[in-house]
Amino acid sequence: MSQLQHHSSKDEAGKRLTTFTKIFRWQPEQPGGPMPVRVEVAGTFNNWQRVALKRDKLSGVWQLTLPNIPGNRTHNYMLLVNGRPVNDKLADGLAIPHTAEEKQHQLETPRGPRVFMLASQTK
Repeated sequence: MSQLQHHSSKDEAGKRLTTFTKIFRWQPEQPGGPMPVRVEVAGTFNNWQRVALKRDKLSGVWQLTLPNIPGNRTHNYMLLVNGRPVNDKLADGLAIPHTAEEKQHQLETPRGPRVFMLASQTK
């Protein structure tokens, strides 16, 4: 499930800044399988700094609420399990990696290396 909450504020010049909050979720494809040590997300919205998701012990779902993501642009990101890229079924799409950071976090797919897209159209 993907959830976006939009926020609006103004910068020092009085220009309207739009940000949003995104909830990232991940869970193992095979319930009862080995549990990862860590699950993280990194992307253009945080300069590719890895941020850890927390695991809900009852459901086994890993989750992170990330606020203040710059709005009105598309961000690229990757989910990492134990440091390795994994599929995000909730992504808005796939993009070809172009920057060094994107290439470092890319996922190999049948169509070539990809990163995930997060479309942040805010109003």
